[in-house]
Order: sequence, then structure tokens, then C-alpha cells
Amino acid sequence: MALATKGASSTSQKIGQLIDYASATLEQISPTPRLDAEILACHASGLSRSQLITQTHHALNDSGCEQLRLLLQRRLKGEPIAYITGHKEFWSLDLKVTPGTLIPRPETEHLVEQALSHIPPDRPFSVADLGTGNGAIALALASERPQCQIVATDIADKAIAVARQNALNLGLGNIEFRQGDWFAPLSDAQFDLIVSNPPYVRQTDPHLVEGDVQFEPTAALASGAQGLDAIYKLVTQASTFLAERGWLVLEHGYDQAEAVRDLLQGAGFSHCTMYRDLNDQPRVSEGRK
Repeated sequence: MALATKGASSTSQKIGQLIDYASATLEQISPTPRLDAEILACHASGLSRSQLITQTHHALNDSGCEQLRLLLQRRLKGEPIAYITGHKEFWSLDLKVTPGTLIPRPETEHLVEQALSHIPPDRPFSVADLGTGNGAIALALASERPQCQIVATDIADKAIAVARQNALNLGLGNIEFRQGDWFAPLSDAQFDLIVSNPPYVRQTDPHLVEGDVQFEPTAALASGAQGLDAIYKLVTQASTFLAERGWLVLEHGYDQAEAVRDLLQGAGFSHCTMYRDLNDQPRVSEGRK
């Protein structure tokens, strides 16, 4: 079957059939064609995922079919689902995303988990989230630790605007967003914890021009010949902005754990520890001032 074009009858275009068609069509470009098809169908129909499952015999009207057809065309060109729908779930939070912000990934939830392990749940605590993007990390921490005061920075004004909107949508008021390069907007403040998911991909990595990644801002992904330029800057400057015994917690590439550990130790950090993600890949490292 094919999706009905605008003006054509959609009486036989049942949602279940449309999802089957979209899923089969997306197999050529997506590792998760069924999930992609369901998300696009939700976006076109206005139904939730649970409604979608129970209403597979519901017929999509002409307008819905046309919207799903256009969404499917965009996905077939490789555009990420998150940019098509304008939303991405992270830490059970519904976040707005735009092509000017990095799409939050499940691996980064390990960074949030490790940061939370240092933040007391019942008293004030100061945190800086550097390179916040759409605010995913700061928002996750703010939602879990309402007494925590967070400053989130990003060099991109468009990213800061999206992050502020996400905080407003979620009703989270314990975050202050500041535009600027890494530590620059922090002035002379000191924090109990600094957290960051910096760009850490090598600039020559071929994956930068493949799949979903080719649509994301390169500046939020790549950092120097070894992918370590931003990490080096964070590690070597963090102590100035950390309170005594404060923590620096960073996400990094699967093959960068040893280099990051050496940087942390060389900058005088103690308790340098690496943590693996659910795929058993090195993903997060931390050190204490």
C-alpha cells in the first residue's frame, strides 16, 4: 500500500496499516524502523503511543495522511526523528530540540546518574553544567534535586533559548542559563560540582557525515584532531571554579578513558574514576579537587 496523497480518500488508511507500511519503508535507512514509524504516526495523528497501540483500526483523515507522508519523506532523507518532531525524551522529560542543539542520547543519562550520586537530596548544592545544549543534563539534575542551584552555560545563543524554553515548559526554576564559552560566564563563582558532556569526536571521524549525526551541529560533536580539545580545557581550568573537594564529572568517548584519566591526574584531581555505560563501554570519568 501507499500513503494517500492530499485530496485522496483515506477511509481505508488504517493507522495500523500505515505504521506497517512506514516501518517497511524505513528499514532501508533506520536501525529502528518500527519505532520511527510509530513516533511519526503519533506526531501525524495526535495520538499517544498507548492510544496508537489500542486504536490500530482507527482511520487517519486526509490531513493526517498527508502529514505522515511528508514526515516519512523527511526521515527517508536521513533527518533525525527528534528534529522532525521537535521533541526528544531524556530522563523521562519531554524536551524541545532544534537543529541548533545536540540530540540528547541515552548514554548521557549515565552522566546524570553519576552527578546525582554527589548531590545531596536534602540541602542546597551548587552545580555548573557547561555546554548545556538544550539543557538536558541541567534539567534532569534540577528535576531530581530541587534544592540544587544550577548555572548552565553554552556558547550558542540559540541553544540557550531552547534550554530556557525547556525549563519554562517543565516548570523548573532552579536553573540560571548564561551564554558564553565554557567557564567564561561563571565569573569568579565556585561550585560544588561541574558537569559536562563536551564535544569529544575527532574532527576527521567519518561518522560525522553519516546517519543522524550529519544533521547535528558539528561544533557540539567534534573537538580537535583527537577529540580532546574541549575536555583538555575543561579539566585544566575546572579547579579555579570548583570549591574545595568539589567534583568534575565528564562524558567522553569509549576510547578516551585513559587519556581523560591522565588529564585529570595531571591537573591535580584525586579519586579519578571511570564508569561504563550499558554497552560496557567507558563513558563517564570524574575527579575530585
